[in-house]
Amino acid sequence: MQLKDFYYDLPEELIAQDPLEDRASSRLMVLDREDGSITNHIFSDIIEYLKQGDCLVINNTKVIPARLFGIKQDTKAKIEILLLKRREDNVWEALVKPGRKAKVGTKLDFGEGLMTGSIIDIVEEGNRLIKFEYEGIFEEILDKLGQMPLPPYITHQLKDKNRYQTVYAVHEGSAAAPTAGLHFTKELLDKIREKGVEIANVTLHVGLGTFRPVKVDNILEHHMHSEYFCIEQAEADKINRAKADGKRVIAVGTTSVRTLESAAEGNKVLAKSGNTEIFIYPGYEFKIIDGLITNFHLPESTLLMLVSALAGREKVMEAYELAVNEKYRFFSFGDAMFIN
Repeated sequence: MQLKDFYYDLPEELIAQDPLEDRASSRLMVLDREDGSITNHIFSDIIEYLKQGDCLVINNTKVIPARLFGIKQDTKAKIEILLLKRREDNVWEALVKPGRKAKVGTKLDFGEGLMTGSIIDIVEEGNRLIKFEYEGIFEEILDKLGQMPLPPYITHQLKDKNRYQTVYAVHEGSAAAPTAGLHFTKELLDKIREKGVEIANVTLHVGLGTFRPVKVDNILEHHMHSEYFCIEQAEADKINRAKADGKRVIAVGTTSVRTLESAAEGNKVLAKSGNTEIFIYPGYEFKIIDGLITNFHLPESTLLMLVSALAGREKVMEAYELAVNEKYRFFSFGDAMFIN
């Protein structure tokens, strides 16, 4: 299977630069796998497609303001870092720009002495391990100094940090938002519960690899990035109860899909935590999910491949062509698709 099979032409003006004021007012494309129909709606209509007894699975990870700007203590040169993964209490793996001058032993200063850092190692893909020193609580300092790590295709400054956060975000650790969840409001979630839909929480901390392009022509040669996930027993029980009762498990976002399928044993989900590098592309047989709420993804991306595995490549590419013609908004702050 070739990378070019997942290419589509996207006009730049369709890349959403800002979130809508009302999260649930985004457009919603519904792709019905049974009859092949593609219809257009508003996201708040999603409740009409959810049935009593369904289990809706959401990723409750919380994005940290992982983008930091500082200076090198010796030369006073400006430096930018993006925190990727916490290795120990005060040691983080990070992407550093400009990387070529960020040698082991380099001392960094953030917020005029509010926090300092030392580069202690260079690891895979040229990422750096940085040991931070500070007084107080790291998360509070990061909230003061850091910016949200918006994807490279978003060029506008985000006015409100919370708009790159789901309303159900709890566990800090992501370098990017699980963007399908950005469409939900607390009010909409309450209505979904009132309809008799079970909501289960899983956690997958989204890493920078979600933005990395596939660089091989044969997609089977692509190596996925590793991301931490966790499913608690009570949440696994909700999912397994729906499966046992013959009800649907509907994932919100590709990160929820990857979590569920990584923790699958047969048609059950295990309560577990760890790191996953699961790569889902056409031909994959899903063990857990029956439906997916997702955004519109980048051409030739692993996320588009995952969606194509569920709905079929040709049908997904047809839907994307329609979305372009109908001027849907694409990517993180864009519109949504429901595959049922």
